[in-house]
Amino acid sequence: QVQLVESGGGLVQPGGSLRLSCAASGSIFSINFMGWYRQAPGKQRELVASITSGGITNYSDSVKGRFTISRDNAENTVYLQMNSLKPEDTAVYYCNSAITYYTGRYYSTGDYWGQGTQVTVSS
Repeated sequence: QVQLVESGGGLVQPGGSLRLSCAASGSIFSINFMGWYRQAPGKQRELVASITSGGITNYSDSVKGRFTISRDNAENTVYLQMNSLKPEDTAVYYCNSAITYYTGRYYSTGDYWGQGTQVTVSS
C-alpha cells in the first residue's frame, strides 16, 4: 500500500555535504511523523532527526547545527541536508514515517521504513 524510497547516499570527504531524500508513494491520506535514523556497524539504530506534519523539528545532539531536516508535503518527501560531515557520521541511513493510507475500504495507519542508503565519510 505504501512505500518509502530513499536516495542521495554515497562517499564524501570529511567536511563535505550530502542531501538525502525519501519519497513516500501509495494511497496516502496523510503523513504524520517523518524521521531519519542511522545505524553504524556494531551499533544500535539511532534517531538522527525528525519533523512533524506541522514542521516541528528535532535533532540528536551529535548532528545539531550540521544537519537540517525538511519536508515537502505536496510531494510526500522528506529531506536530510548533511553538512560538515564527520567520519563518525558513517552509517546506513533509514527513512521512517507514520502514514495514514486508504485501503480501498477504510483508513489505516502504519509505520514504514525505507530500504536504507549508505553514507560513508572518509578521506
